[in-house]
Amino acid sequence: MVKLFEQFFSVQFLRYFAASAGALAVDMGGFLLLLNTALPAGICAAISYMLGMVVNWFLLSRSVFEAGTQRPGPARTRQKALFLFTTWGGLAATTGIVSAADLIGADVRLSKGLAVCVSFVLNYFVRKHFIFTAARASA
Repeated sequence: MVKLFEQFFSVQFLRYFAASAGALAVDMGGFLLLLNTALPAGICAAISYMLGMVVNWFLLSRSVFEAGTQRPGPARTRQKALFLFTTWGGLAATTGIVSAADLIGADVRLSKGLAVCVSFVLNYFVRKHFIFTAARASA
């Protein structure tokens, strides 16, 4: 339990939180703008999530997990592909939660907030332990 507490309040986690907040600003800003279109709320959530994901890659690879980021080349391309692949879990959660809320007539903005929390925790552990590992960077 103490180890889990330390992990959540490490400097790296706090930097991850800050980087994710920047990506979230892009995600939520895009979501709110897209809600003014004729697109379904779930599609708006998916598009804005993908925009935030691009911002998140740049922030995480340069300020949070820089030691685990591959050098430019084939290894980095594989790392980006893995990042994209694992992000689909968060995208599926976001799209599903927002779409379900829309179907039942709930406030999609609140459901987007719930989806952000679920995606944040899921993605942190996957990225820290599988994508941006020091061992992977030195290979």
